[in-house]
Amino acid sequence: MKDNTQPLWQPSPEAIAATQMDEFRRLINERHQLQLQDYSALYQWSVQERESFWRDLWDFTEVQASARGEVVLGRDSMPGAEWFPDARLNFAENLLRFRDDKPALVERLENGSRRQLSYAQLHSRVKRLAAALADQGVCEGDRIAGFMPNVIDTVVAMLAATSLGAIWTSCSPDFGINGVFDRFGQVGPKVLFACEGYFYNGKVIDSLPRLREIIARIDSIEKLVVVPVARSQEETRQLLVAEPLEKAVILQDFEAAAPERELSFVQTAFDHPLYIMYSSGTTGVPKCIVHGVGGTLLQHLKEHRLHCDLRREDTLFYFTTCGWMMWNWLVSGLACGATLVLFDGSPFYPEAESLWDMADEEGICVFGTSAKYIAALEKSGCKPRESHKLQRLRAVLSTGSPLAHEGFRYVYRDIKKDLCLSSISGGTDIVSCFALGNPTLPVYAGELQCRGLGMAVEVWNDEGQSVTEEKGELVCAKSFPCMPIGFWNDPDGKKYNSAYFENWPGVWAHGDYAEITAHEGVVIYGRSDAVLNPGGVRIGTAEIYRQVEKVEEVLDSICIGQQWHDDVRVVLFVVLREGIELDEGLVQKIRSTIRANTTPRHVPAKVIQVGDIPRTISGKIVELAVRNVVHAKAVKNKEALANPEALALFENLPELEED
Repeated sequence: MKDNTQPLWQPSPEAIAATQMDEFRRLINERHQLQLQDYSALYQWSVQERESFWRDLWDFTEVQASARGEVVLGRDSMPGAEWFPDARLNFAENLLRFRDDKPALVERLENGSRRQLSYAQLHSRVKRLAAALADQGVCEGDRIAGFMPNVIDTVVAMLAATSLGAIWTSCSPDFGINGVFDRFGQVGPKVLFACEGYFYNGKVIDSLPRLREIIARIDSIEKLVVVPVARSQEETRQLLVAEPLEKAVILQDFEAAAPERELSFVQTAFDHPLYIMYSSGTTGVPKCIVHGVGGTLLQHLKEHRLHCDLRREDTLFYFTTCGWMMWNWLVSGLACGATLVLFDGSPFYPEAESLWDMADEEGICVFGTSAKYIAALEKSGCKPRESHKLQRLRAVLSTGSPLAHEGFRYVYRDIKKDLCLSSISGGTDIVSCFALGNPTLPVYAGELQCRGLGMAVEVWNDEGQSVTEEKGELVCAKSFPCMPIGFWNDPDGKKYNSAYFENWPGVWAHGDYAEITAHEGVVIYGRSDAVLNPGGVRIGTAEIYRQVEKVEEVLDSICIGQQWHDDVRVVLFVVLREGIELDEGLVQKIRSTIRANTTPRHVPAKVIQVGDIPRTISGKIVELAVRNVVHAKAVKNKEALANPEALALFENLPELEED
């Protein structure tokens, strides 16, 4: 990263002083008689004095709780750290702290429909649905599931469930039946909220056939609450009369049948289960990751208020489904009093500019998306800067995979010059980020701006030594509040322990191959288990993708290491633009682009054209699954993929048998 010396964007001193991050730094200096001059000093203090940091953050963000207690950190261990052991609070209460006429949720569907709820209306809706759930017998610790698109009713259902101390779990309606069963079947939900259909890429997708199978296969479900999305309430009701669905009731009827009840918030322990989330499941049945009330809330408040500078007057958008942790992250924006924009559908329907039209219409301030979307937007030739005003847009967030240097430059060249582009990284495992954005710091191409406050993030070499400006394993060396409570159905903690603590006992190993740069930013080179190893040299796949994205003819790519003659050779699969075939000239162009900007070790031994690349439902490419297919090994859980049929494209390829 030594050539990356000039920032693409830098905040002015006046802009820095106006941020909540800088306000927090000044507060810490005053409260503790310190002289922390900048973010670097604040970060070091937050890691060295974790108890003071998390206590001060609790005060700064005004966490709503019936009790906090004096103890911040009881047992300090990984796993098993005890944060705020005497606290009593409720997650939904913190997200419903505002009850005025300001818009809380704006729902935009691909078909053009729009709905809006104020904070007062949201409170009223949650009150009605919580009464219905209580009448159904839902209480603390019960699991409530959502097989739902990203709509207002999903947020209302989550808040109603968690107000009662129940545990929320969700996946998007594009999951296949086995994918749903692999998830919800493990956790035994009492009530299932599900849409009767949804919109995607100009089509209406019917969910009812899958709902019949889900109800037949998951015995724990006592009530299926059907939420009309693609049809009207009356059409849905008539459909269920004509073809009755066991245990089913329409949402509106479910609410109407319940007796009146005041909305009260069950006070739970800090580490009471809040969410059950799922690993991608591409190497077996998904792991059921349990996240706690207090850790999730505090971490999200920190990331929204300090790292995104989110305020009441802001409008926050993240392009996500309910099967991705960014949905949970987005919804927590309610605790800041911001307006959240919920979009469901294809981001490129009816055209590439669709989300930017919405950004102008809704006055979006913070626009969140995936690196894949940014790359696809650039390849489409879209230049929002020339066609849209984007007056209120001040930050773009990107996650899901590393954002290439070219993606950074595209955003500043063709979207907007004056904004904070924050590539962020963490995951479902912590329902938040290890490294992310910062409105007080410059942006360098290819780098995540900083490590998150209170997170002792380091990069370790093979000897377990902390290194900078050197690639290694991304770890968190000290406990933090948003670590999972554990995995569901893992009573002795074996699965949880082996997932994160096997490499270095007592240290969280995240599974990312990374580097901390000279300006204390972070570069992610890909997943550790997908690192290529030709001739014993470790190469992160993101280093190759970065170069391939420069090649105009290539739309998408995936890279693996193939076992070959007692070594590993790099194989690159490419999806090309329509009408383009892979000839020797294009192969050489790809290879020379990679060689010119990396090392000879990075250059693929084979470049092979394919028609599609397999991805998880949340859009991540699955290098391990492709590697298994190439080596004639079974892919254990194809249900985790959005397009499992694409795996067949990598079977028995004659090019892989040649030298």
